[in-house]
This record gives sequence, C-alpha cells and structure tokens, in this order.
Amino acid sequence: MHDFLSLADLEREAIIELLDLADELKRKQHRREVYRPLEGKTLAMIFEKPSLRTRVTFEIGIFQLGGHGLFYQTQLGERESVPDIARNLERWVDGIVARTYSHEVLLDLAKFASVPVINALSDREHPCQILADAQALREHKGFFDGLKIAFVGDGNNVFASWAHFAARIPIHLTLVCPEGYEPDSEILAFAQREAKGSVVVTHDVASGVANADAVYTDVWASMGQEDETEARAKIFAPYQVNAACMAYAKPDALFMHCLPAHRGSEVTDDVIDSKQSIVFDEAENRLHAQKAIMLALMK
Repeated sequence: MHDFLSLADLEREAIIELLDLADELKRKQHRREVYRPLEGKTLAMIFEKPSLRTRVTFEIGIFQLGGHGLFYQTQLGERESVPDIARNLERWVDGIVARTYSHEVLLDLAKFASVPVINALSDREHPCQILADAQALREHKGFFDGLKIAFVGDGNNVFASWAHFAARIPIHLTLVCPEGYEPDSEILAFAQREAKGSVVVTHDVASGVANADAVYTDVWASMGQEDETEARAKIFAPYQVNAACMAYAKPDALFMHCLPAHRGSEVTDDVIDSKQSIVFDEAENRLHAQKAIMLALMK
C-alpha cells in the first residue's frame, strides 16, 4: 500500500490489518504509552475545506507518532499546478494528507508525488472516516460478518466509502434515500458486483431500516452544496433519523454519524444523545485509525 485513496484499493486482509493496528494504537494511547516510530518524519496537511476532526486528529496523530505536521490551507491548482505542488512537497515531506473538493486532485497528487498521499476527504470518497467508523462498530458489536447497516440519507462520499467497505467485508449495507439521490452509479455497480454480503438501495424507510444493527446518517447538504440546503431540507425531511425511524431497527441497534451533525435536521437530539449513539466513539477513533494509516504508509 503506497497511498490511502480509497478502500476499494485494499483487500479484506489489508483493511483488517489496519483496524487491528488502530486498536493496538488506541490501547497504547489509553495506557499513555510513548510510541514514536515516526520520529523525525514530516507530514504536509493540505486542506481546501474547513475541518475539526480531520485536522485535529491528523495533527495530534503525527505528533504522537513522533513526527511533525504542517498545515497548509489552499485551493489546489489555482496558484500552482497540482503536479508542481506534488513535485515540490515530495522533496520536503514524508507524506501528504489532502482534504479536497475534487477527487481528481487527489489522484494527481498521488500520481506525481513519490511520497504517500492520504485521502482526508474528497467529493467522491471519505475512507478515513469509514475506517474509524468500522473500528467503533467492531468495538461495540465484536464482529462484522452479517451485520446490517442502514445508511439513511444522501448517497454521498461517506456512503461511497461504506459501499467500498461492503465490497471487502461481509456486511449488508442498505442506502435509504429519496429518489434522485442515489450514489454514483460506478461506485454502486462496483460494490454490488464485489459485495461479500449485499449492497442495496431503497427509497422506503421502513423496509430499509428494518432489522438494522446500525443506523447511519450524514448531513443532507455537504460542503459545496450550500445553495441546495433549503431544497434538500424539504426533500429529505421524511428521511430524518428520529425515534420512529430507529424503531424499525433492532432494539440494540447503534446510531452512527460522521459529524458534524445538524441536530433537528437529519437527526433528532433524542437519538444522537441516546445510549445507542456511538458518534463520539467514531470521532475518537479518527485519531487511532488515521495513526494506523500514517504508520502503515510512512514507517
């Protein structure tokens, strides 16, 4: 593994190895054990989009592993071409993290930089988030095989990475979305073709969430879609994850969200603040999962 751009690039064994490593790094962190295998390494962190969890966890993570992170906020390709940026950075740093609008920008960074590139979010995929989510899911359920995850909302970049996960791990993934908000057809076709369990799309909340082991949602309008917020609020209103929605799932179903949450929109307070909610476990695991990625790529 030279880069971490998409879960579709990894086989099951590689994903499980990363999750096992993330678990071990979490145990070390909770024991307050000093572990600095990336002593002297540097990480360039390029951000086109605002961030709380992604920036903080990568910056803390590289520090805890003994390295140093350099934060650089810019719009890639505007002042200087992406290939030229990549060729400059590879001379100075040992790894690049990029949080971008365009997935093609990430691909170009990886193509032209000799050092590892990590996808910290693009308009197409969000693999770091799903690795952290999967770590939290396994912590609470103890296993993956046969679990049903109902993703209620837009077939966006977060769902895309869940679909890639389902292409490698035997879970049953259901997207419950309004008509017209299905995932990218290429990603869906790949996931359904490669699925070790199943990947389905439905527009019916009751059947889609029925017997789910986990109910996942995300904001209705992602960054870059702000002009659609009002229209999407009306379209997605029937897909709010509230007590009635959760009642379709199993009694011990988990509630999951990548955050930030728009409380009162895609989820109600009584759900996100309930004992079933593991949203802050997911958020914590961004640190450990991303440390595992950096260690696997940069050691």
